[in-house]
Amino acid sequence: MVRAAVMIDLPTPRVRRALRGELSTAAGVSDDGPLVDSFGRVHRDLRISLTDKCNLRCTYCMPAEGVPLAPRDTLLASDEIVTVARIAVEAGIDEIRLTGGEPLLRPDIVDLVERLAALEGPGGRPELSMTTNAVRLAQLAKPLRDAGLARLNVSLDTLSPSRFATMTRRDRLDDVMAGLDAARAAGFAPIKINTVLLRGVNDDEAPALLDWALAEGHQLRFIEQMPLDGGHVWNRAEMVTAAETLALLRRTHSLDALPGRGAAPAELYEVDGGPGRVGIIASVTMPFCGACDRLRLTSDGQLRSCLFARGETDVRSVLRSAGTDADVRARIRACLAGKQPGHGIDEPGFLQPPRPMSAIGG
Repeated sequence: MVRAAVMIDLPTPRVRRALRGELSTAAGVSDDGPLVDSFGRVHRDLRISLTDKCNLRCTYCMPAEGVPLAPRDTLLASDEIVTVARIAVEAGIDEIRLTGGEPLLRPDIVDLVERLAALEGPGGRPELSMTTNAVRLAQLAKPLRDAGLARLNVSLDTLSPSRFATMTRRDRLDDVMAGLDAARAAGFAPIKINTVLLRGVNDDEAPALLDWALAEGHQLRFIEQMPLDGGHVWNRAEMVTAAETLALLRRTHSLDALPGRGAAPAELYEVDGGPGRVGIIASVTMPFCGACDRLRLTSDGQLRSCLFARGETDVRSVLRSAGTDADVRARIRACLAGKQPGHGIDEPGFLQPPRPMSAIGG
C-alpha cells in the first residue's frame, strides 16, 4: 500500500529519553482524531513483534549464543495482542506488520493472523503483512494466505548455501527456498526480499541477487546495516552504504528512481526500463524520519515510537490491570507524544538502544 506522506521540515534530530508510561492527557495530546505526533506525522502503520525468539543466528543481528530472552510471563498473549491491535485500528492504523524475532515460531500464528485480518477500522480492514526468515514458510504459506495475510517480506542475504550457513550459523537455505516457492504458489506476489550487505562478506553478490529476484518475480530491497545488533559491534565505517549498493548494481543494470515514495521506507528504482524494481532502504545515510508513520509493539507489551528509541511506553500493565480501551489509547498517544523528530544516529550523543532488533521487532 502506497500512501501520501505528510512531509514536514523537522529540526535537527536530538536524542531524548521518552517518559515511560506518560499519559496522553498529561502530554497535551487529544484522545480522538488521527494518531498524530507533535511534529504532525500521521501514524497508520503498526509493527507487532510476536516473539523475541529466532531460529537463525545472523551475524549482524546477534551473537552465536543468542541474546537473553524476555521472561515468558511478560510476553503478550494472543488476546492481548488483538486488543491493542483492535484499538489501534479503530484509531486509524490501516497496516499491521507482524515481526519478531521470527514470527513463524509462534504456535498460534495462523489463528492470530486470522483474528488480526478480521479487524475493522474507519477505512475498513487493515492490510496485514509479515517479515519472516521463511525457514518454516513451506508448511505455513498457504494457511497464512487463507487466514488473510496479504503480503510477505523475506529476509535473505545470500544465494550461496555455504555463505548462508556462515552468515546465519544455520544450514537452512534449502528451507528458505522451499518457503519462497510455497509462498508464490499460495498467491503472494510480489514477495519482497530484504537483504543486508556486509562489507567483504556478501557485498560482491549484489548484482547476482538482483538478477535472481528479477527472474523469480520478487522485489529485492537492500537495507543498510543498522546499529541494532545484539553484540553492539556495529561500526558505521564498515557499513555498506546505499550509494555503494547503487554503484554495485549500476555496473550491470540501469536504475531510474521512481517518484511517489510516500511514507514507504524504500526508495524504488526501475531496473533496465522495467517492469522489474529494486528498493534501497538507507535508514542510516539518507533517513526518512520526516515521513515516518510507524509505531511498534514489542512482544512483551512495550510501545515504541522508533526503532532507535531508548524510551518505551508500557501497555502490558494496562492490559493486565483491567484497563479500558481509553486507557490503552492514552498509552498509544503518550508514546507518539514522545516521538523525536529523527533517530539521531548522526548526533554526537547517539547511543544504540539497549534492545537488539530481535527484541524490538523490525
